[in-house]
Amino acid sequence: MMQTRNTVQRQIVLQTVLRMHDHPTADTVYAAVAAEHPSISKATVYRNLNQLVCQGEIRRVPVANGADRFDYNVQEHYHVRCSRCGAVFDVQMPLIDDLLARVEDASGVEVERYDILFEGVCQRCRENQSLSGSDSAARKI
Repeated sequence: MMQTRNTVQRQIVLQTVLRMHDHPTADTVYAAVAAEHPSISKATVYRNLNQLVCQGEIRRVPVANGADRFDYNVQEHYHVRCSRCGAVFDVQMPLIDDLLARVEDASGVEVERYDILFEGVCQRCRENQSLSGSDSAARKI
């Protein structure tokens, strides 16, 4: 009985992440799950997110100085995080073919997995900045 319950809860968490294409945090996933299934606890959602990552059903995107994000896209790809608004986006470009071989050759380490997260200012934040004037002008006032 308990195994079935966990499997049902895991499927609910998985389906929620699969619907969310904005790299949600665990808290965001929990809020979405709880909105439809108020009896599921935050601990259950967190535990199932971790289990789904371990099973390869979803990806964890580690974010330095921020909450990890979760990604429905389990294919190898790069991410970029906006340093202003915190949004995480997929980088729509082919993988660098020989990157792993070059890292392994340079380090002598056999790479088992990796995460590459670029940081910068997204287009929306840059456009908002240009509409509201420069940050330096605003700080001087």
